Amino acid sequence: MKLVIAADHGGYDIKEKIKTALLEKGHDVEDLGTDNGTDSVDYPLFAKALCKEIQEGRAELGILCCGTGIGMSMVANKQKGIRAAVLSDEFSAEMTRRHNNANVLCLGGRVLSDERAVLLAELFVNTPFEGGRHQRRIDMME
Repeated sequence: MKLVIAADHGGYDIKEKIKTALLEKGHDVEDLGTDNGTDSVDYPLFAKALCKEIQEGRAELGILCCGTGIGMSMVANKQKGIRAAVLSDEFSAEMTRRHNNANVLCLGGRVLSDERAVLLAELFVNTPFEGGRHQRRIDMME
């Protein structure tokens, strides 16, 4: 599965931890930046770039990281065909894939530990969409 990951300065550290963990598990992960956690950058640019990779079929899932995950999710959800979820618990990480077929996970580097961020990302990536009645509801979103 091809994954893309991106962050602003507030999410840089957890992006790096998540990327390393996913690569170690054998996932194909493309890092779209930012390249450090000290220089202030504009999160909408990174969110839009990541969403474009999914929209154009170059990636299946994406992970966006900022200070809280909220800003990234707001930008991502304005992009056609993107279903982004900002979350902080295991149940939501699983259910957003099973029932909502979310294709972008948004996490907050200032509100989650590195360990929790990695756990949530792994759950998100490894949980399949159930389809069935849930697909009908996804179609209603579009």
